[in-house]
Amino acid sequence: MATTKILLDTGPLVAYLNKNDQYHAWAVRSWSTVVEPVVTCDAVLSEAIFLLKSEDIDPEPVFQLVERGIVQPDFVLKDHRSDVFRLLRKYADRPMSLADACLVRMSELSDSSQVMTTDSDFRIYRRKGRHVIPLLIPR
Repeated sequence: MATTKILLDTGPLVAYLNKNDQYHAWAVRSWSTVVEPVVTCDAVLSEAIFLLKSEDIDPEPVFQLVERGIVQPDFVLKDHRSDVFRLLRKYADRPMSLADACLVRMSELSDSSQVMTTDSDFRIYRRKGRHVIPLLIPR
């Protein structure tokens, strides 16, 4: 059986590193159950660094997670821009970020993937047209 690839969204990364985040306990529990590395996109890293800095939290742990290979950016937007832009247009009525669109596209590329997120919009997003995206999400 293939190992499920975990696609990391911004929320769980920030929650894991921010003890004051409402999802911190969930993120710590969830991270302890995943097989490393987790993969993500540059847009998620950008959002996470920005959000941590906006809370006066040093983003150095994000750099360390990437440098140690625990979190691996594994998506090149220029290779998938038409698909990502298609998703952004499709969900123009939702607050879909570039990071969200990249993660949906990444889930389309790997059937054995699961998006780790705190974003309930992922319950609405679909991959490959109408397929539910498997999620690791707080209840």
